[in-house]
Amino acid sequence: MKEFKAIINEYQKIDFTQRKAALATIVKVRGSSYRGPGARMLITDDGRWVGSISGGCLEGDALRKARQVITEKKPMTVTYDTREESNQNLGIGLGCNGVIDVLIEPIDHTDGNNPVLLFKNFISNQEPLALATIYTGNSTGKKLLIDKQQVISNSLSGESLLSISTDLKEIFLSKRSHSKMCFIDGMEAEVFLELIQPTITVIIFGGGFDARPVSQLAKTLGWDVQVTDECVAHIAPIFFPQADKLSLCSREFIDRDFDIGNYTACVLMSHNYEYDRDVLRTLLKTSAPYIGILGPKKRFDKMQDEFSKEGIELSSHDFDRIYSPIGLDIGADAADEIAVSIIAEIQATFANREGGFLKSRQGPIHSRDSVIDIIQKKALTNS
Repeated sequence: MKEFKAIINEYQKIDFTQRKAALATIVKVRGSSYRGPGARMLITDDGRWVGSISGGCLEGDALRKARQVITEKKPMTVTYDTREESNQNLGIGLGCNGVIDVLIEPIDHTDGNNPVLLFKNFISNQEPLALATIYTGNSTGKKLLIDKQQVISNSLSGESLLSISTDLKEIFLSKRSHSKMCFIDGMEAEVFLELIQPTITVIIFGGGFDARPVSQLAKTLGWDVQVTDECVAHIAPIFFPQADKLSLCSREFIDRDFDIGNYTACVLMSHNYEYDRDVLRTLLKTSAPYIGILGPKKRFDKMQDEFSKEGIELSSHDFDRIYSPIGLDIGADAADEIAVSIIAEIQATFANREGGFLKSRQGPIHSRDSVIDIIQKKALTNS
């Protein structure tokens, strides 16, 4: 989501009386690549860009192709073969061992449904969206954007609309973006079916000095960051200049003042045992997939004992989503190091990863489940 925000921000700065632009999107990958399907970059005709489709290897050629697309006002799909034995035509040794299809399309700023303006729907929506993009054939560049209930934006019609709409609805269940061959107006065409997930929201309960680097790192990743405390001195804007929300909130009103859902990570780090305990009691009633508690494990054990006396028994689902002690085991000691540990654990949780060394991983680096997969798997386990 950070890339979408960056592209929109840069798009709004462009003086279209002087400049023209194009959008490049990875729509399909066979083998390995630095970026996966859905990676994007906005390119202007003066050689500037924001976002990326590789580690810097493909951007130069994409820039040249973008100028052609802008001039001809017609989208095109470019295939890059980055296997060492096949990429001499690019003049560089990539060696990524993959074949990458990139759709490059001109941006018409007078069109209220141009691809970049579609991104505003992604940022404002709190639920997943599904986007279909045709990238071969006569309908290249046409799109269909839906949520679970309705069509949001569409440039298709007839049977093509019905067929692709059915495919899009299926990825709300499969949670897997992929390419598919479809019939568009009686002709075969490849379509990129993409699941767009909402921005992760991190709510930090406790505004101590060690919460500040957690807030900063979360914002670096483009996440929505909210900080709350019962002490007004802890939530001064000067301490959290990038936070999206600072709130002086009593523990009794957390469920009233905060929207906590499937894309919310909750971090309890107030250093006040009773406050953290009472906040946790409230969070147990929410669907938050991540609840991290700063402090030793015996602190959480004590909370469980007190809950048990109140008749509150934690389920296996609760134990799965509660992380105490918080953070990955990276040997963190100072506040900044602990923040890295916490943010890395949240990222791993939402990607359904263990957070170990990549060299020990068997299989592709980028295959991963989404946060909704985690929720559904845990729900099945507990049923």
